[in-house]
Amino acid sequence: MKTKKLGRTGLDVSPLCLGCMTYGVPERGPHPWTMPEAESRPLIRRALDLGINFFDTANYYSDGTSEEIVGRALKDFASRDEIVLATKVYYPLTQRPNAGGLSRKAIFSAIDASLKRLGTDYVDLYQIHRWDYDTPIEVTLEALHDVVKAGKARYIGASSMFAWQFAKAIYTAESHGWTRFATMQNHLNLLHREEEREMIPLCADQGIPLIPWSPLARGRLTRDFDEGSARQESDLVGKGLYDATLEADRKVVEAVAAIAQARGVSRAQVALAWVLQKPEVAAPIVGASKPGHLDDAVAALDLALTEDEIAALEAPYVPHAVVGFR
Repeated sequence: MKTKKLGRTGLDVSPLCLGCMTYGVPERGPHPWTMPEAESRPLIRRALDLGINFFDTANYYSDGTSEEIVGRALKDFASRDEIVLATKVYYPLTQRPNAGGLSRKAIFSAIDASLKRLGTDYVDLYQIHRWDYDTPIEVTLEALHDVVKAGKARYIGASSMFAWQFAKAIYTAESHGWTRFATMQNHLNLLHREEEREMIPLCADQGIPLIPWSPLARGRLTRDFDEGSARQESDLVGKGLYDATLEADRKVVEAVAAIAQARGVSRAQVALAWVLQKPEVAAPIVGASKPGHLDDAVAALDLALTEDEIAALEAPYVPHAVVGFR
């Protein structure tokens, strides 16, 4: 698998990022569908064997056990200098005071705890999971700058927020000479294209690459519209992201199915190929609970959609409420 540069960072990353929310102790945290360590490790190793060198997790996933599982697997299966490891900060792991958010105290505590769980001296990309409305952005940015200067993170990134917030953060960092956000991890797929209105043009203008989360809409683009899954039934966050009654979404799913059938490929490949064809996208974050999920993701890299196919996939879309910012 050929690598590509991650925006202006100089980092060489695979054009796919393995999202590691899937891996974690099921009894810990809000995701009962996660996979324990014995089942997770073969998938992480398979990703490495396929050429994926970019891994994304978060301190919040499965009460920190995702970081522990991923850290041990990468230590056993990969060279630290060759991989790009990303994690996130914001959501609290406990309900105690100062356990979450983006204050200086919270960030300093969280980075040290993440490094301990990951078993590494640094992360390549340290991302704010969400915007903190209760902490001035100046406080957050200076703390993140100091984390970078301390050598605990090589670069910083941001995740879902309004474009005006991201613009404010970029301007504030530049005006103080602090470390600039290098990436944007946003919510982008055929069922949620609201980022095309403001965030994507902003990132294109600023040379900030996208590493979108949920490129397959939590699997909804890979199966019939009325078909569910065990994860879908227990994923409370996912239920708030997509409207199971929206007729336009049904038509999008049907368009994916029609093109997949005509091409003789899986629906996942078609849906992911649509995300990959956007020039602002560096590496979609793909989850994998089965080896076939990884095979589909890799195959999507070689699937070039025609202009007519892209038009057919996009035609049914209607404006949606902006979701995923909390």
